[in-house]
Amino acid sequence: MALLLGSIADDFTGATDLANTLVRQGMRTVQLIDVPDPAMPLPEAEAVVVALKSRTIPAADAVKQSLAALAWLRRAGARQILFKYCSTFDSTDAGNIGPVADALLEALGGDFTVFCPAFPENGRTIYKGYLFVGDVLLSESGMRDHPLTPMRDPSLLRVLQRQTPHKVGLVPHAVVRRGTDAVRAAFAALRREGIRHAVLDAIADDDLLTLGAAIADLPLITGGSGIALGLPENFRRAGLLAPTRSADALEPVRGAELVLSGSCSLATLAQVAAMRQRRPVFELDPLRLAAGEDVAGAAIDWAAARMAEGPVLVSASAPPEAVRMAQEKLGRARAGELIESALAAIAKGLVARGARRLVVAGGETAGAVVKALGIKGLRIGPQIDPGVPWTASLGEPRLALALKSGNFGGPDFFLRSFTVLP
Repeated sequence: MALLLGSIADDFTGATDLANTLVRQGMRTVQLIDVPDPAMPLPEAEAVVVALKSRTIPAADAVKQSLAALAWLRRAGARQILFKYCSTFDSTDAGNIGPVADALLEALGGDFTVFCPAFPENGRTIYKGYLFVGDVLLSESGMRDHPLTPMRDPSLLRVLQRQTPHKVGLVPHAVVRRGTDAVRAAFAALRREGIRHAVLDAIADDDLLTLGAAIADLPLITGGSGIALGLPENFRRAGLLAPTRSADALEPVRGAELVLSGSCSLATLAQVAAMRQRRPVFELDPLRLAAGEDVAGAAIDWAAARMAEGPVLVSASAPPEAVRMAQEKLGRARAGELIESALAAIAKGLVARGARRLVVAGGETAGAVVKALGIKGLRIGPQIDPGVPWTASLGEPRLALALKSGNFGGPDFFLRSFTVLP
């Protein structure tokens, strides 16, 4: 089985979101955790997603890690590269989307690439270069108060232009709706103007399929998981991928069920509230962690005593005012590190006590948990909600993991997840 698509994702839940999209389009997909060891054998897959934790680290470090992942994917034979970031374009004016994209494009010898975080199925659309979340601009959504990457400018052109020295242009929806040939002609016109980066409008899945066909020949694509909708069909047209077939089968994983939540998004807060009405919840307090209390140990003992009765939730999710108070006292980075470290330790402790089916909410939390558990790769399984599949870890002990972006999923997501798992 030849590797066709190689992807570099800037967080763990985003990587799973992308892998889910590819599996639903019939590509056998494996998600690898961090830059693979050079000697690691290629998994049996048509697409490989390398999951980094590079969204909020210094830009130079993000570039270094992304280039290392690119080198592995190229050695493995990947025919096209996709740089995957969040559908809300989470970033800061310093990066990391622009700097990483620039470095990858240069390494691939390309002179043009596209930027499209649209994910209409989950309410992320782009019109005239402005990113919408549901019916409101990005700047009016819950992302305005994100604790790490607050997004207060909805113009993708302005956000990206602040991150790159290269000219940024737009392919508007009026062009996209005219079809693939019109989009390719727009690419050619932008190139003649010396524009290296093009933001793509998309308001429906049909737009993403049009764009997917138009970008078939680009060495580098950047975007959210939606931009991958049309990529498998490109490989089929080239005779490199079999006709659509099921690619999401997982062997059953038995064991206790656990939910860990570190996200403070509005969607996750609603999910925590819904689970609290039906199952036990242990609340993590960053101030108690900072004071040196063994909160993680207490959470492990508390959950271990209750897991046999059904899923339990250990949560550090909090509303914006509580997050701001903790950050004012501890500093933004310190508060986040305390929570991530505690949830990672709790995951490790409870897996040792029999937890085998885990739901993890929040990209930073998922990264910390997966690293603590020593997981090197994931096989992608059935979808729970748009953008969130179940996965099964490679190696032992076998774990079933649902790594959920903070913004994804309905209010009943936590408990309903376990009904989807074989």
